[in-house]
Amino acid sequence: MAKKRITLSADAPLRHPDHKRPVTRRDFLAQGFSAGLATVAAPSLFGLFANPRQAQAALSQDLQDLKTSCGIATQGAGKIPFITFDLAGGANIAGSNVLVGKQGGQLDFLTSAGYSKMGLPGDMIPPLLNPNTATNDFINTDLGLAFHSDSAFLRGILERVSVTTAANINGAVIPARSDNDTGNNPHNPMYGINRAGADGELLTLIGSRSSDSGGSSVAPPLMINPEVRPTKVDRPSDVTGLVDTGKLVGLLSQADAVAVMESIQRISAKKVGQMDTKVTTDDVIKDLVNCGYVKSADLVDRYGDPTALNPSIDPKIVGPIFSAEELADSGGDSEFRKTASVMKLVINGFAGAGTIEMGGYDYHTGDRAAGEIRDLRAGRCMGACLEYAAQVGVPLMLYVFSDGSVASNGTIDNSVDGRGKGVWTGDNSSTAASFFLVYDPNGRPTLLGGTPEEQARQQQIGYFRSDASVETASSPAANNVNLLVETVILNYMALHGEQGSFADTGMFPNHGLGNSTMMDSLTAFAPIVNGTVGQPPA
Repeated sequence: MAKKRITLSADAPLRHPDHKRPVTRRDFLAQGFSAGLATVAAPSLFGLFANPRQAQAALSQDLQDLKTSCGIATQGAGKIPFITFDLAGGANIAGSNVLVGKQGGQLDFLTSAGYSKMGLPGDMIPPLLNPNTATNDFINTDLGLAFHSDSAFLRGILERVSVTTAANINGAVIPARSDNDTGNNPHNPMYGINRAGADGELLTLIGSRSSDSGGSSVAPPLMINPEVRPTKVDRPSDVTGLVDTGKLVGLLSQADAVAVMESIQRISAKKVGQMDTKVTTDDVIKDLVNCGYVKSADLVDRYGDPTALNPSIDPKIVGPIFSAEELADSGGDSEFRKTASVMKLVINGFAGAGTIEMGGYDYHTGDRAAGEIRDLRAGRCMGACLEYAAQVGVPLMLYVFSDGSVASNGTIDNSVDGRGKGVWTGDNSSTAASFFLVYDPNGRPTLLGGTPEEQARQQQIGYFRSDASVETASSPAANNVNLLVETVILNYMALHGEQGSFADTGMFPNHGLGNSTMMDSLTAFAPIVNGTVGQPPA
């Protein structure tokens, strides 16, 4: 008798008979046995307010004038917010989610056997025309980048973004091998994104895991800067716990508390001005004392209302993107809470860049359903970030990667969640790829290239062989994860029109991406901003 198959939930652990027993934290994460745990960041971090690109402080003008000299930021670094999804375990990206092809780009089709290896049966392959409509029903370009029309990533994204938001998104895919089931792939680009200028009002980098990269995969060692190690943020309480305005707010109204702090600063400044500290660094000491009071007044002014940072009650998040039930501590979804927390900080400019690590993507469980369920939830989280950028009115670059990939032997899962697609039967690094999406509030980002054929090659950086294996000579990134990271950073800089500075001293002088002509071929889009991000709407 046939054994009844049980479909695993999105949070169910994955038990593989062909894998060693999980031992490390990364093993547990990849197979879905554990999720991220939260820590509360230390207080006394300054420089935050509800929208970091709009000065809304109500401090008196004399204290406003002192804020610059005291180093109190009122705007972020002015770079495009950057969020990366680290899908731990070896998720499928190419073929069944983002379409990939040969030298001509995404729609330079592979063989039927190649698509079968990527989990697509013969009746769902991209070249297939529907005889009833005379159109191809398996290619979807609603987001600019071509997805398989039944991609779980795509279905999740389109659940969360509006039609208007989708029309302002474009993307690119990068065929690139990486090792399976290991955290040693230097996939994470966060430190390089910071080196390219990304910074935040409160924190430079954040990640949902307490690691040097903020995620599961490591960062390229030569890019790591311990001074900006990501702060762990994976739930709303982590966000609201970042700022402590003390007990004065509560005893007094916020406005009265600000007035008290202003008075203390003025009295202190007058007293300090009459002092002789008898120390050679007299001016430095006076500045430290004076600026301490200015910063305290500014902190109370911006954050006397602690709900200003709370993603759980942000009207641009709760309702338009996530429901209150989805974000609830009890009965909600921890991955949604994690996503809401990271996107709140990054998209508002409180942090320069953030990593969202999601576990359980080692999903070759002898079915298709487990992977589809997990991919759908990941897509919903990606879509949430893109829609929130639209709600706030700023651009966003969203990058998705995984350590390794999976392949199918052609067996079909006809269950409801399997959707008639190929069963994932094992790890396979040759089918791996990464991709990024770019949202621009001013319109869909424009691909480089003077003809549709040239643009197609810019949208797929590198290519696959017809049998669905990465052509390792197709780009520097194809067989070197360090160079994959450099390619992503190059594209981030190109969105600001700064790709010419990529090889400068202090940036990436020893990069491996070749000369300027080669780097042009690795760049997908024309600039969407000129060095800095514009003011979002009020």
